[in-house]
Amino acid sequence: MARTAVSKKRSTWWKTALGVFFTAVMLFPVYWMVNVSFTQRSDLRANPPHLFPTNPTLEGYQAVAEQQLPALGVSLVVGLGCVILTIALAAPAAYAIALLKMRGGKTLNFILLVAQMIPAVVMSMGFYAIYVRLGLLNSLPGLILADSTVAVPFGVLLFTAFMSGIPRELLQAARVDGAGAWRTFRSVVMPISRNSAITVALFAFLWAWSDFIFASTLARNAEFVPVTLSIYAYIGNNTTQWNAIMATAVVASVPAAVLLVFAQRYVAAGVTAGAVKD
Repeated sequence: MARTAVSKKRSTWWKTALGVFFTAVMLFPVYWMVNVSFTQRSDLRANPPHLFPTNPTLEGYQAVAEQQLPALGVSLVVGLGCVILTIALAAPAAYAIALLKMRGGKTLNFILLVAQMIPAVVMSMGFYAIYVRLGLLNSLPGLILADSTVAVPFGVLLFTAFMSGIPRELLQAARVDGAGAWRTFRSVVMPISRNSAITVALFAFLWAWSDFIFASTLARNAEFVPVTLSIYAYIGNNTTQWNAIMATAVVASVPAAVLLVFAQRYVAAGVTAGAVKD
């Protein structure tokens, strides 16, 4: 009995040590990003590099405050626009596929799954040719629409998986009370699908917030560009402001980290919803 307890303790110890090791390896780039953001330019090429900023400076964050705020605002507008457009399109589409027995629903789900596999760089080339003719090049609506084409298929698939598990008795009770399909969707289906809606909204925002391919193809010459593109202004032929780049990356990571912390329990429930059938 005692030998079994000692064996379990050793097993737990090495598993914990392995978990700490891999966590440290994965978080090292984040640590190095923060470290460089506080490092003086003269110390950036030190050999060996400093593991901690020996003479910390805030000049990187000063550059962010003076130069990157418009780009952060553009990223915020694009992210929120992508969230609104994705929810507005994905939720009704999933409702029709999962609960209204729409003809061809399974085929549409398969097409959306295939659409998820198309590389963004291929889609951006197609969007460029279309946007030139429609006058959407270098515009915020064009960037929101392009980012939504990646988020909407994911949203439809996630909403469909969740809504397929909603008891049909709830929908029948709503119809008995005189609610039509649209009223049932607004008053019954969407309140129940709150976790899935939060999950879709979070992933849509994070995708639009971190997008670089669409931004570099469709909004390179725009008056205001998102932060993923604006950060490249610090990279020149002869100089590279690495502390400003890393400070921008730290500031740009804050909204995503805060959203993930506050929405993690909704995301866990939303992602696993519909995985188990009664």
